[in-house]
Amino acid sequence: MSATSPLPRHAAIAQELRDAIRSGEYPPGSPLPSEARLSERYKVSRGTVRHALSALRVEGLIGGGRGRMPVVRRSGLAQSFDQLVSFTLWARQLGRAPSARTLELARRPADPESAEQLGLDPGTAVFQYKRLRLLDGEPVMIERTTMIEPVGRLLLDCDLDGGSVYGQLAARGIEFSEADQTIAAIAAGADDAGLLQIARRAPLLEVRRRALDPAGRVLEWARDRYRADAFEITIHNQHALPRSGVALRPATQAR
Repeated sequence: MSATSPLPRHAAIAQELRDAIRSGEYPPGSPLPSEARLSERYKVSRGTVRHALSALRVEGLIGGGRGRMPVVRRSGLAQSFDQLVSFTLWARQLGRAPSARTLELARRPADPESAEQLGLDPGTAVFQYKRLRLLDGEPVMIERTTMIEPVGRLLLDCDLDGGSVYGQLAARGIEFSEADQTIAAIAAGADDAGLLQIARRAPLLEVRRRALDPAGRVLEWARDRYRADAFEITIHNQHALPRSGVALRPATQAR
């Protein structure tokens, strides 16, 4: 680690350990050096080391709490809800192959819930699409998304099966700058269960999202439903400021 690194010490240490994990220097299931050894290696206090390790825990890269040996987890990188990152980009960061199967794309009058979330009058024209998202060919998530009409009509020129909707819309001048997201646990209905190849009433994680542009205009209202046996929520609290994310479990644990 360079002494002239522009990053804070804890962030630079976290980045070096992160790179070592991803390179295979510390394979899944193996322990990292103890806090004492890391403190000695980097010539920093244990508090600085703990700060670095906490970042890796939030990302889902390591397990073990304070006082226990940090161990490299078999789960992948966490998708932080502090960042508006597409499923496609996140999956590629995990080293997995994302794909999509578009089930529906339609222009229709906004239902009362969508209208309220988008700040529209009921019946205003919107675009809605439904996609099944897959990792390495395995179904893991269903997207149900409603977009305001000026943005949604651009979807007609997008390849919804071929990559990130956010990325394709960004190329057309649409910027998603922030989002309000809520996570809920629900039971899979017959339609979701069939698409995700799980039992009816199996647990799902539903992420409800309102995405806005830089001017504060709501562009999107979405309900993404994740297989609960393939994803988990991780939460880290520091100075009463929570950070949370969804982390992918190993494929061997998914049904």
